[in-house]
Amino acid sequence: MTDHAPAAVVVLAAGEGKRMKSGLAKVLHAICGRSLLGHVLAATEPLKAAHTVVVVGHLRDQITDHLAEIGSDATAVVQEEQLGTGHAVRTALKAAHVPGEGTVVVVPGDAPLITTESLRALLAEHTNSAAAATLLTSELSNPHGYGRVVRGADGRVKAIVEERDADDATRAICEVGTSIYAFDGARLRAALARVTNDNAQGEEYLTDVIGLLVSDGEIVSAVSAPEVETLGVNDRVQLAEVRRAMRDRIVTHWMREGVTITDPATTWMGVRVTIEPDAVIHQNTQLHGATHIESGAEVGPDCTLRDTKVGRGAKVVKSHCLSAEIGPESDVGPFSYLRPGTKLGRGAKVGAFVETKNAQIGEDSKVPHLSYVGDAEIGERTNIGAATVFVNYDGVDKHQTVIGDDVRIGSDTMLVAPVEVGDGAYTAAGSVISEDVPPGALAIERNQQRNVEGWVEKRRPGSPSAKAARRARGQGTMDPTSPVENDEEAGAK
Repeated sequence: MTDHAPAAVVVLAAGEGKRMKSGLAKVLHAICGRSLLGHVLAATEPLKAAHTVVVVGHLRDQITDHLAEIGSDATAVVQEEQLGTGHAVRTALKAAHVPGEGTVVVVPGDAPLITTESLRALLAEHTNSAAAATLLTSELSNPHGYGRVVRGADGRVKAIVEERDADDATRAICEVGTSIYAFDGARLRAALARVTNDNAQGEEYLTDVIGLLVSDGEIVSAVSAPEVETLGVNDRVQLAEVRRAMRDRIVTHWMREGVTITDPATTWMGVRVTIEPDAVIHQNTQLHGATHIESGAEVGPDCTLRDTKVGRGAKVVKSHCLSAEIGPESDVGPFSYLRPGTKLGRGAKVGAFVETKNAQIGEDSKVPHLSYVGDAEIGERTNIGAATVFVNYDGVDKHQTVIGDDVRIGSDTMLVAPVEVGDGAYTAAGSVISEDVPPGALAIERNQQRNVEGWVEKRRPGSPSAKAARRARGQGTMDPTSPVENDEEAGAK
């Protein structure tokens, strides 16, 4: 352990969370790319505690599975009956075989905004004051629902009184306990053995330990934290409140790191997102997962990126990108959908109403509009005409299309995979390409066009089209000698 490192961190996560009205454990609800519990563990991990214990009870399997998923070293300890916070801590210390010496930090699992800095301040105060217990407190503008911190004339903490057990004078106190503590381990154990459930809820309160230590003449100290860090989550309204606060914290951090965020109130991003200085993020943009934005890139407005890399100087506008790599100086959008496996080379373009999936698009190549590119490899300086479809699925398997360098794919081309178009080749507009095209060749696949003269004037007499046709030929009336084939042959319905 390092200086001030605790012997144990105990995270309380056994509660039912009834007010969430959810089949998901309360502490597993996510904000900004991490569960509530995950945020708490991220704040406590730098403390380098010898033991980290998560007390579970309600929906315990969900929480233990989540700990495995996020690779946490924390030990899950089951509180079979939820008999109060004091009982939970006593159960944790016993089940995890935490040694009797050293400092024990207790943190609720639904306080995602707590910071490592405040926890370190708590530990420093605890050590410097040689206290039996040290509380993290906060002055709240609206303390309703929180346990009030009662101090003596000397300023030391005398008790924490839960609101349900408080009288009017105590309820008027604005300093509240945050349910975050540092305890001397030995004295904590001794006090827990004396805690009773003689209260309105019939539970063993951890807050009663404070009263016992005070009555024993022990020092109980306190250190304050900003109100925003102490916000807990008991329902969906509070979940939204802490999500906004976390969002504000994240976007403020990146602005101070040199990123331009034009409208922080409509910009959302997760804790694993990274952004280089001089990137620009416009309004209504969401950045999730391990998204990385390089310097000079411009994202937004109206974009959602997840696990996507945006290269230096690239621009992404009004688009949705999942697990994509957007090369330097590339141009994406508006209304593009980049699905997993998409990789754009330097200067590439994916334009309006284009969807890509598992597609490598080479340097300076363009898919400007109204196309689908799936399971494809496109070389450099190639242009894909509008309304082109890479027909990659035969109903059973996916197949790949390979397009070379300096290729011109005509508009409305169907490329039926597996197929390869060589360097410098062209395809004619409206073609269905199902065979390989040699380098430099022009591939054409069309039926011969034939025109049925006079069909509109014969079959749609008096219509605006018929009148326009007559005007175009300088005729005031229909030419009765115009050859018109039968409706079925002409394609009339």
